[in-house]
Formats: sequence, structure tokens, C-alpha cells
Amino acid sequence: MAPERIMLSREKLAEAVGDRWSEAELSEAVALLTRADGRFPAGVRTLPPDLVRAIQRERLLASMVKTVTEIGYNALTVQNVLARAGISRPTFYEQFEDKEACFLAAFDACATRMRKRVEAAAVEAGPGWREQLRSGIAELLRFIAAEPEEARTVIVEARASTGAGLCRRDELLDGFAECIDSLIRKDLDETPSAIAAAGVVGGIESVLYARLQREEIDELDELLPSLMPTPARRPRARSSTTRRSPEGRR
Repeated sequence: MAPERIMLSREKLAEAVGDRWSEAELSEAVALLTRADGRFPAGVRTLPPDLVRAIQRERLLASMVKTVTEIGYNALTVQNVLARAGISRPTFYEQFEDKEACFLAAFDACATRMRKRVEAAAVEAGPGWREQLRSGIAELLRFIAAEPEEARTVIVEARASTGAGLCRRDELLDGFAECIDSLIRKDLDETPSAIAAAGVVGGIESVLYARLQREEIDELDELLPSLMPTPARRPRARSSTTRRSPEGRR
């Protein structure tokens, strides 16, 4: 049975290919894809060639995300991606050198969308670092609930991909840790440890990885309190009065 063909909405295309083309051209592209079961029909096209190439690329990336979350990176082949996208092999190799290059491009696209949403939510929150961190984590949970396949590509499948995929994942986590460290430094007089911020990110990633592996993405918002770091308690000052031991009493 052939896999369901990738269908991209006009909004998705507009977000992906940018504002270089008019609304009329994007609408025509969507209409062509809809009439031809998700692929561009053969023959004369009135769309600009650059727009067609950009859309073909986005369809391949969407197919990669869909396919890799279904069968895993190691089992995935270029043909799997082509079957889902309805795109020819020559067209694939005009865009990507191999399946790794396609996966890395898909990872970058998903990670960028995730990071932008989290960072925007943090900026829009209150002035305190805890409010900003809480808002960012809450938006991350909403992103996973709304885009589970994109989230799985970034959090789960990157671990099972290649060395380059692991590096991309580490860079993303390091970037989140640097953001948290920067937020805390703005609010605290004392200098926090960057290791602590990395630990917060690592803990969050570990919990989300387990949830995505088990496909448990319902009610993710309930995780928010447990994902927030607990403020460190300051040690109580010692009393100036020293108690004498029983042996020292007279």
C-alpha cells in the first residue's frame, strides 16, 4: 500500500519559502498540488522555476520528517522519502547529496521553528528570569503537542542518526543552555554556574525524549512544574553562641 502523499497548506508553504513570491503564485502552487494528489503535474507550468524548486525542497523535508518518525533513521531510505513526497529521484539529488543531507536540513528546519517559538515566548513573559523560563518551557510543551513529528525528529531521531546529526542536537541543547544562563545572569547579583543551566536543559530533554519514545504527548502541560528548576536554598547562618557538649558542662 502506497504511503499517504505529503500535502502542504498554503500557510505552511508561505512560512517555509518566505515572501519572495506573491499570494497569487502561492495559491496557484497549492491548487496545482491539490489537483494532482500532492505532486506537480507534468507539462507546462506557469509558476517561476525557483518557486517550484523551493516547494519541492519543502515537500522533501516534510516527507523526511513524516517518514523518519514512522520507520526510524537507520531503516529509512531515499526511496521511502520519494514515495511519500511523490518526487522523482533526479529531483531529490538536485536538492540533496544523500539521505543524511536531507535529514540534517529537516532537522535544521524543525529546530529553527522550535527555537523561535520558545525564544519568542520567553521574551513576551514577565521581567523575571523564572517567569521567562517558565513561559519558554510551556511553549516548548505546546510545540511538541502541536508538532509531535517535528519534535520527535529533533529530540529522538537525531540521537539515532549520524555524527553530524548528534552535533546538531548538541548545538541546539547548548544554545538553550546559554539562553537560560543568560536569563539568570541578568537577574542575579551572584554569578550562576553555566553547568547548572546545562543540567536543567539535559533534564528537560531526557524527560521529553522518554515521553516521545512512548508516544505519550497528551497533557504535556502537566509536566511544567516538574521541569522548572528548584531554587537553591541558602545555608542558614550559624548561631554566634556555641553549645557546649555534655562532657564540657560543669
